[in-house]
Amino acid sequence: MSSATSTTSLPSGLDVLTTFPDVLFIPEITFGGLVWILVASSKVPLPILQGWVMFVSVFCFIMSTTLLCLYIFGVHRGSSSWIALVFAFLATLMYVIHKICSLLRWKSS
Repeated sequence: MSSATSTTSLPSGLDVLTTFPDVLFIPEITFGGLVWILVASSKVPLPILQGWVMFVSVFCFIMSTTLLCLYIFGVHRGSSSWIALVFAFLATLMYVIHKICSLLRWKSS
């Protein structure tokens, strides 16, 4: 009895920019850089309050750029990677932590 499993390989090189999920790296990096610039240039009374937002935006920007470079250079060797899943989980976790802390700070003011 044979199983009907299909193995799909991830593209590498500049072919990464031709598939739909991978082409989303470009707006993610673009908007991530804009968030980083906007947070860094904003004037707040207590700069420590924007520290977590700056950390999350810089972390996500650097990780998105790193993942795109790894995919372009073919480090994943064509197989699906769990690194993208871990990155998405960490980014979501950090944004949720920021949202909870922001809500608590807003509630106490």
